[in-house]
Amino acid sequence: MKVLVLAEKPSVAREIARVMGSREKHKSYIEGPKYVVTWALGHLVGLAEPEDYDSKYASWNLEDLPILPKSSKLKVLRESGHQFKAVQQLMKRQDIGELVVATDAAREGELLARWIIQMANWKKPFRRLWISSQTDKAIKEGFAKLLPGQQFDRLYESARCRAEADWMIGLNVTRALTCQYNAQLSAGRVQTPTLGMIMEREKEITQFRSQEYDTLTADFGSFQAAWRAENGDSRMFDRTQAEALRRKLEGAQGTITSVKKSEKNEPHPLAYDLTELQRDANQRYGFSAKQTSNVLQRLYEQHKLVTYPRTDSRYLTSDMVSTLKERLSSVAVGPYASLARPLLRNNLPITKRIVDDSKVTDHHAIIPTEQTLLLNQLSPEERKLYDLIARRFISLFYPPARYDAVAVAITVEQETFQAKGTTIKDSGWRAVYDGSHYDMDDAEDEDQENTGRDVILPELRKGDSVRIQRCLVRAGRTMPPKRYTEAALLAQMEKHGLGTPATRADLIEKLVSSDTIERQGNVMHPTGKGKQLIELAAPQLRTPELTARWEAELERIARGQGKPEPFLNSIRAMAKELVSTVKNSSAEYKPHNVTNSHCPNCGTKLLEKKGRQGKFLVCPSTDCGYRRSGEKRLSNRRCPQCHKKMEMKEGKAGLYVRCLPCGITETLDKDKQRVNKREQQRLVRQYEKQESFGSSLGDLLKAAMDQKQGK
Repeated sequence: MKVLVLAEKPSVAREIARVMGSREKHKSYIEGPKYVVTWALGHLVGLAEPEDYDSKYASWNLEDLPILPKSSKLKVLRESGHQFKAVQQLMKRQDIGELVVATDAAREGELLARWIIQMANWKKPFRRLWISSQTDKAIKEGFAKLLPGQQFDRLYESARCRAEADWMIGLNVTRALTCQYNAQLSAGRVQTPTLGMIMEREKEITQFRSQEYDTLTADFGSFQAAWRAENGDSRMFDRTQAEALRRKLEGAQGTITSVKKSEKNEPHPLAYDLTELQRDANQRYGFSAKQTSNVLQRLYEQHKLVTYPRTDSRYLTSDMVSTLKERLSSVAVGPYASLARPLLRNNLPITKRIVDDSKVTDHHAIIPTEQTLLLNQLSPEERKLYDLIARRFISLFYPPARYDAVAVAITVEQETFQAKGTTIKDSGWRAVYDGSHYDMDDAEDEDQENTGRDVILPELRKGDSVRIQRCLVRAGRTMPPKRYTEAALLAQMEKHGLGTPATRADLIEKLVSSDTIERQGNVMHPTGKGKQLIELAAPQLRTPELTARWEAELERIARGQGKPEPFLNSIRAMAKELVSTVKNSSAEYKPHNVTNSHCPNCGTKLLEKKGRQGKFLVCPSTDCGYRRSGEKRLSNRRCPQCHKKMEMKEGKAGLYVRCLPCGITETLDKDKQRVNKREQQRLVRQYEKQESFGSSLGDLLKAAMDQKQGK
């Protein structure tokens, strides 16, 4: 009997087939003497739509809400139905006696496999391939240690609950808001509180009132020190106080009242998880979280240079210790050779800060694999991201950075001055970063005062007499809180348990694409739509506490400490409450992007929106659906009535041309329609070859359609 292997992507299936000796290629699978390897295209099966339960739900009506089926149905996704049929036929083959689930070793990968198994009615045994890298060695070892499929039942239940909860909350609240306010308004259990955090910061900024202040610095000749009040604050909000102090202290004699020296040991940073890597890449290179995920997936899947990306752990497991030297050896080329090779001569120092089984859940931290590194095969983006991972990995085996910290207090005329400085004794792990300062603080701590790390103080002793040569008064102004960068937003989402490492990037992109937030440089700003939407959403949905509790409960289900049905019942009750809040609201929504152009069909003023290819105009009326690009696409066909060039359009039936002044519409011939269908088939083939991370076939088709329409 043969074994059927189900991978998540065609590219992964090809690698598994090559390693496991399957060479006979077919359209939807690769067969060998023992293994038949096939693939999904992301999700082949999903939750049924409301209209699949009752045809009346095809129309969005407020009185039909909430829609809460007693049990969820599944359906084969239309855009990838051909691949599901192929997988189903393989599962029915008489010579196939076992299934190996080789989808991504995570919650979402488990879900998509189980839904396929359920929809295809697979009744035979199945086992799980659980690996953290795509190297030949990892694949072979994984197949030698296949795990019972039932071992991951709890993970599946957690994933199922998450999917059904998102369906019930997101669908009902989105439909309620859209129907109530006649606008495309989207809400969900994770995206709305994320938007809420951005809006809360925006309120803090708009309500902030800046104040002027002065600081006083005394120059003692060989060093400088800052004046401090009794409470430790260096700011004076009264200009006369600063000037009076300057006149009083200039040229005055003082005494050093204390000199505190202490040796500080700064340990290396922890290994990367996905969120920390996304934050670093955003701070250093301006990468969006989604961009980092895409590049990282190529390093993992295509180049096989790093371990599994979608991890929330920053530690390694004890069974990996024997592989660490081999991984270091593979990294020890190019700019990393001089850093890694000295480590290979001795035993590696393994501490709890590196290896800790108790702090690893599904996957360990992101580190290099044993794959030979060929830097010239990497794109500039891939080089940058790999550099972060490689240097972080090498730094794990370097000693702490050691420096002497000096804190000096000086008293002059009953006033206190303080000076801080450091002397580097051993750069330790910082040598991996070429001795440059490596900021381990959170992105939100950028306003903290300079700790004096780079200030070198002379040799000073308690009781020494010093004289102020001059006083420097510097003007300053209190600053409002900073808007979130993507790095800071990721940190807040992680802190409050919003989403998972694998979903946070897509969530941010969803907020951007729905025109509720926008990027201005590296900073996230709420739009006019976002500002109104957060006020229209129910109060309990705006804050992260609620969804954080849900995520914690999902983790409890995954660990076997919680039950699915009580959780889903609480979600149903919440959906009812949220819909009721919208129905009973008396608030109003005013589109922030209304233009002076009118819809040629119904006369309503058009809204301006941003798409992948620029701005476009759309009619807000749900009964109309008219849209056009900012720039008209004129065809060579002329209107038979006014003889002006007709505008090229695309509708549900395919391409057509329309004369806006006259309203005359002509459908293109069937050959044109067939061309359009062939284009969709080409996109399916392109998706099957692509290496992109986190996208779906539907997204790809939609993007192509948007491009055709000039969005």
